[in-house]
Formats: sequence, structure tokens, C-alpha cells
Amino acid sequence: MLRVAIIGVGTMGHVHTDAYQQMPDVDLVGVYDADPARAQAFAEARGLSTVYPSAEALIGDVDVVDVCTPTPAHAEYVLAALYAGRDVVCEKPMARSLADCARLIAAAKESGRTLMPAQVLRFFPEYSSATAVIRQGAVGNPATIRTRRGGPFPRATNDWYGDFAQSGGVTLDTIIHDFDWLRWTFGEVEYVYAKASYYNHPTPLDHLDYSLVTLKFRSGAVAQVEGTWAEPGSFSVFLEVCGDAGMIHFDSMESVPLRVNRRQQGGAVGGVAVPESPTSANGYYLELRHFIDCVQAGTTPTITPVDGYYAVEIALAALESARTGKRVAIQGPPARVIAERMPVAA
Repeated sequence: MLRVAIIGVGTMGHVHTDAYQQMPDVDLVGVYDADPARAQAFAEARGLSTVYPSAEALIGDVDVVDVCTPTPAHAEYVLAALYAGRDVVCEKPMARSLADCARLIAAAKESGRTLMPAQVLRFFPEYSSATAVIRQGAVGNPATIRTRRGGPFPRATNDWYGDFAQSGGVTLDTIIHDFDWLRWTFGEVEYVYAKASYYNHPTPLDHLDYSLVTLKFRSGAVAQVEGTWAEPGSFSVFLEVCGDAGMIHFDSMESVPLRVNRRQQGGAVGGVAVPESPTSANGYYLELRHFIDCVQAGTTPTITPVDGYYAVEIALAALESARTGKRVAIQGPPARVIAERMPVAA
């Protein structure tokens, strides 16, 4: 049984706890948080045995470390855990800067431990189904993609989402999910062009953010990615993919999980729903179950640290494009950073 502990007991700490407590082969032993009182209340409410006095104490006591802190703290905790010989899952974005992302890739390679950035969108049934039917040729050659994600401005301890230097706004914190899914599904991104309210609005906006990002893929496909923290009401997502053989469509405000429309002779369109069980496991459980399975089997997760780097690079490129008004090329990590992972010498 793997001993797991969580660093950070905010929203994602709660979500990850829910998932681990459904796994009979995981012993979720405790938590650490920068706010000891909050950590104590969390542990008592969730029936956890240990509130660690420090991150170092937690890392020294478990097999797996799950990092759910605000973004700027990711690199510090992940590096400490990897170099202590622990396997790590880290909430997105993997780090706040590309330099830190490169450090994490290097640390995973040098330590020989597993590091998985938690880009959960790949595990949500509607998105994994969309990827599957696209790869099966349901839309033919993909040409245009539209995604949308957002809702009200998120609130958290110390209002860290409201500090752009920490959160990176909706572009880095929220639609990074779409950036990762799009690259996974359609291949490498050539360049990015974006507009964002943080840079392009004539007056400062208090706890509102909006971003519209165009991705040009090396395949020739083009995606428009919309993200908002400016809407009242509930969170919602939208996905549409069009190709020369058909279209797929998903809107969380509709009851049908995923709709596939195939082009017919003479221009007629036929539709078929891809069924999803309403009782199926949620994406966060599937994501963390995959990570735990890989750690136990000694295999590589489908989401790698290099994937985490690319997702951050696309998001930061979008912010740079919004700031400068110019398109920004996607380079990927330096070759030395993505070299084959090698175990640390005994």
C-alpha cells in the first residue's frame, strides 16, 4: 500500500483527498499546509491521522507527495520531494516559469522518480472520448477547433488568484487545461496569438479576467481558445472540432455529453451521441488512479514533465502575445532538458 500525503489543503487538496480516499491501495496519511490551523481542521474533517509540522517532515514520511499549493510554490516542493526520492504528482500549471519547469524535468531525470503534472482534462470522459473519435477519423482532417472554459472569478486564501504575478490569470491557471488537451490531440503548436484583458483592456479590471488565444498547429489546424473569469453563475466549458469529414461538439450546458456529426453525400448531416455513464468515475479520480497505477507498476504516466513544460510555454506565450500584440513561436524545452530519463547512481 502506498503512503500518500498532500501539501496544500485548498480546493484541489479537497478534490485530491476525495479521490485517494476511494482507493483501497492508498493510505492517505496526512497533510501539510502553510496555515497550521487550516491543516488541522482539514485533517479532522477528513479523518486523516497526521498534520505535518513542515513540508520536510511530510516528504520524509511517505512514498508519494501530492502538491496542491498555489502555483508559485510548486517548484520548491516538487524539487524537495524528487530529490528526497519520492514520486510526485503536481497540480497544474507545473510551475510559474519555464526555468522552473526545466528544473523539474531535470530533477525527475536525475532522481529517477516519477513526476506527473496534473493536467486532468485528458481524463474527463467527454474530452478523452473526443480525442478517441478524432484519432479514429470521425472528423477527417481537423481544420478548426474552438474551446471555451470559465465562470466567475475564483476566490482563495490570501486572494492569490487576484495577484497576476502569482496566478497568471485565467490564461495560465485555467485554459492551460485546453492548451494541454489540444496539443495532446492535434500535435505540436507552431505559434500563438492572443488578446487578454490583463494587457489589452484600457482600464484595470478588479477581479475579472478574459483571454482569447489563437493556436496555429504544425498540421495546419487552427484553434481558438477562450477563457473567462468574468461571468456570474456556474462554471462551464465548450468544445467544437470541425474537419473535412464531420464535426464534434460538446457543451457542458447541454445534456448530451458529446455529439458527433458526420458529413454525408449531398451535404446532409447525420448525428450520433457518444454515450457516457452518469455514474462513471470523475476525471480527478481517473487521473490520480492512473498516476498511482504507474508508480506501482514502475511505468511512465501518459502525462510527462515535458508535457507540463509545453502547457506552461503555450500559456506564457499567449500572455506575451497579448502584451506585445505579436504572435509568439513555441520552441519547446531545450534538447538537454528532454534527454532520456536516467536513474541516479546508487
